[in-house]
Amino acid sequence: MPKPLQFVSPLHKAERQLAEYMEADSRRRGVEPVEGHLLSYVTLYGPCPVSQVARVFGHKPSTLTSMLDRLESRDLLVRQPNPDDRRSVLVSTTPEGADIATELRKMLEDMEEEIYSRINARDLAGFQAVMRAIADLTKVDLTATREES
Repeated sequence: MPKPLQFVSPLHKAERQLAEYMEADSRRRGVEPVEGHLLSYVTLYGPCPVSQVARVFGHKPSTLTSMLDRLESRDLLVRQPNPDDRRSVLVSTTPEGADIATELRKMLEDMEEEIYSRINARDLAGFQAVMRAIADLTKVDLTATREES
């Protein structure tokens, strides 16, 4: 019998648990979790070029375009020409989109506070060490292309 994976399997499980946790809250607000995440990012860092959003989320251009189309058709975000670069388009949230993003961000902040209440500083340091080890091993530095969100 193969030895259980000590890091990858728990991280994958946690990712699924987080997605499930966020799904109901996002859908109650009329967006899919990934759309809510995109709205949160654009609320924090927008207006920003669509190319920046593409780098951050790593979606295929057609997938990102479809997502932006859906959010724009529901008046949650807007696209406009970039006055500094005619070849690019800026995306920003509407007031309604920003409200949804703020509500979802609050839900995540509350969840983080609840997690903090269940661990100690040593636990957090260990978690951060594991995450650094993964980044070092994979040589995938998402901080170069992705703001914290």
